[in-house]
Amino acid sequence: MQNLIRIGIAGYGNLGRGVETAIQKNPDLTLVGIFTRRSPESVSPCFAATPVFHMDSLADFQDKIDVLILCGGSKDDLPQQGPALASQFNIVDSFDTHARIPEYYAAVDAPATANKKTAMISIGWDPGMFSINRVFGEALLPDGETYTFWGKGLSQGHSDAIRRVDGVKAGVQYTIPSTEAMDQVRSGSRPTLSTKDKHTRECYVVLEAGADAAAVEQAIVTMPDYFADYNTTVNFIDEETLKRDHQRMPHGGFVIRSGNTSDEQSQVLEFSLKLDSNPEFTASVLVAYSRACYRLNQMQQYGAKTAFDVAPGLLSIKSPEQLRKELL
Repeated sequence: MQNLIRIGIAGYGNLGRGVETAIQKNPDLTLVGIFTRRSPESVSPCFAATPVFHMDSLADFQDKIDVLILCGGSKDDLPQQGPALASQFNIVDSFDTHARIPEYYAAVDAPATANKKTAMISIGWDPGMFSINRVFGEALLPDGETYTFWGKGLSQGHSDAIRRVDGVKAGVQYTIPSTEAMDQVRSGSRPTLSTKDKHTRECYVVLEAGADAAAVEQAIVTMPDYFADYNTTVNFIDEETLKRDHQRMPHGGFVIRSGNTSDEQSQVLEFSLKLDSNPEFTASVLVAYSRACYRLNQMQQYGAKTAFDVAPGLLSIKSPEQLRKELL
């Protein structure tokens, strides 16, 4: 049997926990440990046998880790950690600030290439799986339009914005794709859709004692950059209902390409995800790409890579012979 691919986890929030869990379902991988900026003694991993180390000790593990999966945030953590750690380890991360991917790619590529490391960046479902399907759509149906819909899903950023409104004790926000808009796209009519046309926002809010519900609702639905440009519904609930019904982190969405192969023939290509847990699924994608990252490095494919650069067979635990026999 081939040697196990040795994985390290850098950062231990919801995504890190998801990676720890996903590794258990991949028999060709083994977890070296979790690396955290917190005191290791304060961290309770999902599995009691998982070792926990301080992030400062990572340099001591360069010969013990084949791929380091970075589980920090795209806003503050990854822009620093990615370039720094790509000089020491093969890495996989989920950097998801779409507009900054080109500059982040360049920042990671230079140290990875110089040190013969492979760095898989912006891996997940969007960017990641959705990105691949957007490429498929454009390549297969060059005469067409691509539409991306997100949800139904809990938005962490928008939920935080709700909680900052005066009078709000707690709350969550869901992004919901418009069924009508998706039906138009699936019809092959290639509609022109605004952001407001494609999605609605649904809020569930627990009020502070004595808060004015009407004032809170007005503050939410008129909030610039978050809700003002959308059809937004605010639902007031009690704390018990919030804890019972809104603690999970579902998400998902659709990539739809509508196009024509001739004047008479319209075609529609669609990819969709329905996720009970956004972080657990994202973690599963990261773990699969860690296998590809290791294999690419063994093939001396150094530098930064994205989901566009990885052949699907490199993600699978199965051999090329098995894939041709069983899945082709």
